[in-house]
Amino acid sequence: MTRVNGQVSHWHGRYPPTRPPLPGDRDADVCIVGAGYTGLWTAYYLKRGDPSLRIAVLEARFAGFGASGRNGGWLSGLAPGDRDAMAKRYGRDRVLAWQRALNDSVDEVIGVAAREGIDAGIVKGGTVQIARNRAQAARLAAEFESETGWGVDGIERLSEFDVAERIRLDGVVAAYHNPHCARIQPAWLATGLAEVVTRLGVEIYEETPAVAIAPGRVGTPFGAVSAAVVLRATEGFTAALPGLRRRWLPMNSSMIVTEPLPERVWDAIGWRGCETLGDSAHGFFYAQRTVDDRIAIGGRSVPYRFGSRTDRDGRVPPRTIIHLTEVLHSVLPQTREVSIAHGWCGVLAVPRDWTASVTFDRATGLGHAGGYVGHGVTATNLAGRTLADLVLGRRTALTDLPWVGHRSRNWEPEPLRWLGVRGLYLAYKAADWHESRGRAATSPIARIADLIAGRPH
Repeated sequence: MTRVNGQVSHWHGRYPPTRPPLPGDRDADVCIVGAGYTGLWTAYYLKRGDPSLRIAVLEARFAGFGASGRNGGWLSGLAPGDRDAMAKRYGRDRVLAWQRALNDSVDEVIGVAAREGIDAGIVKGGTVQIARNRAQAARLAAEFESETGWGVDGIERLSEFDVAERIRLDGVVAAYHNPHCARIQPAWLATGLAEVVTRLGVEIYEETPAVAIAPGRVGTPFGAVSAAVVLRATEGFTAALPGLRRRWLPMNSSMIVTEPLPERVWDAIGWRGCETLGDSAHGFFYAQRTVDDRIAIGGRSVPYRFGSRTDRDGRVPPRTIIHLTEVLHSVLPQTREVSIAHGWCGVLAVPRDWTASVTFDRATGLGHAGGYVGHGVTATNLAGRTLADLVLGRRTALTDLPWVGHRSRNWEPEPLRWLGVRGLYLAYKAADWHESRGRAATSPIARIADLIAGRPH
């Protein structure tokens, strides 16, 4: 089995020392709840835009504790939402602008990391997206056409030979390469951002959970922060806040990482360009070659816990580690002799329409950003810049993007929520099983599941 289970993630390596909690009542101009990517990027761009602002960031554990320190490390231009549905509602041109802004944000993050001296293990090698059976190949072809139709430039189809030149994978029948992605070490980005905003004068209070959020005030067990502007950046932990249990569903995702691979195994695999890697199964995987020469691979396991509960420290069920190990060995049989070092899990936020949002109400001073459906590493940067523009009263191209002011309806109450999500993922598992046995097209089971979920497909 694996040497370490939980303890937040391999990316953190160990529990970091924490900053002091809120020492009592405080006044600020802006209070941000959550020290993940969204909160930290927002603080960064606000402070850059107006250095005089007094900004306080409240974090229940430590900076990067949530999805920001547990994700797959894809700094990609993937849209956190259903572009077709958004175009029907807000217009095609605005969605095209959104996609361009997301692609540009990949380079924005890389540029800020370079300027601010943040070592996040960044290599911009793009993404190799693969199909391993006929049904997946049909979806991959449709996905390729959709990406090009939404203005994603530079993507190219790959032959089996082209794929093998990059990564020697098993069973690939179709593939394409999207250049708008970089491999990162996600916790290094989060902790580096936290250090940068601290140097800029932002106060980060860790081990300080918010227990009540209201206009002009955030309550904690140690006192309250009074601020004209209060911004919520709580992503997968939003359901724990009063009145928000059904706003976003905390979806669970799990990862494993190998021990460092010997050079002879890397010689057999290739992967010298550090491309991120994913597939077109319904129960898809996502993977990267890590900065310390391991392979990290993730996917869904127990997708949702009853009552929107979340884990505390990322412990993952042993059967999930077994499943992800089997996926790794299937796609990269060269790794069979390499041990699994660490397994962990975390939650991401899924709105009912699978589309993220950024909002700010100037009348109340309340705002939020999130609901990234697993595509938040880059989108958080765009959201942080957008929130900063909204708070500073700037009318910019970012404040006109279609996710600004977007609102999703609430999820169903329990037990419908749990039964529905569990049923959906059992359906996707069954669909993958059928497709692996030779179906030429997507299983109708998956199509029905997509329709019920309101999920982009």
